[in-house]
Amino acid sequence: MASPKKKLQGLVAATITPMTEHGEINFSVIGRYVDYLVEEQGVKNVFVNGTTGEGLSLSISERCRVAEEWVTKGRNKLDQIVIHVGALSLKESQELAQHAAEIGADGIAVIAPFFLKPWNKDVLINFLKEVAAAAPALPFYYYHIPALTGVKIRAEELLDGIQDKIPSFQGLKFSDTDLLDFGQCVDQNRQRQFAFLFGVDEFCIQRFINFVVKLELLKLRVSQNQRSLALGTATSSFPHW
Repeated sequence: MASPKKKLQGLVAATITPMTEHGEINFSVIGRYVDYLVEEQGVKNVFVNGTTGEGLSLSISERCRVAEEWVTKGRNKLDQIVIHVGALSLKESQELAQHAAEIGADGIAVIAPFFLKPWNKDVLINFLKEVAAAAPALPFYYYHIPALTGVKIRAEELLDGIQDKIPSFQGLKFSDTDLLDFGQCVDQNRQRQFAFLFGVDEFCIQRFINFVVKLELLKLRVSQNQRSLALGTATSSFPHW
């Protein structure tokens, strides 16, 4: 069974693919990108050729070269480099998975095929299984992003028994706002050392802002009650969460 040198956790940067003004990939920037993430942001894990990196808009040769550059420039600097290898073609996904293994990536991830969509869990798992088998020594992650793929199979349903069919399965990138589904994924797999990465950054930011606002309101109400106690007019009203 594939196992990462350590569990993928913490911040994982979904990297952009730098381009020149002529639409060519600017490979010379990637080394500086690595240094920026590590030295300025304290981020040592990356997710390459995903949605943010426009991987599905690149040619296979371009995706391979981008992956190579990240692995080369990230050596001894980054902890884990996960390469997204999903494609509409099973053979292309397998080719990208094999390439990721050959260049020394730390893991691979796959999006659901979204032209001829899998219509149930078993069909989707069969596709993922074939890709994972092309690089059996690499940890394998499913990239769940139904808003883009249109594949509405719940992640919690997919995870049920998945390691029996994909021994290298190590976790999930969950890019959806269905927190019930995400919570069930975590709750029902506590005994397994799966990595669960939440990929809707703007949703996290909004939740954080809401939390800070509520915290400030609570502090204000506590302060008002403390003043009221001093005057003998305390109330017991607190903001509802």
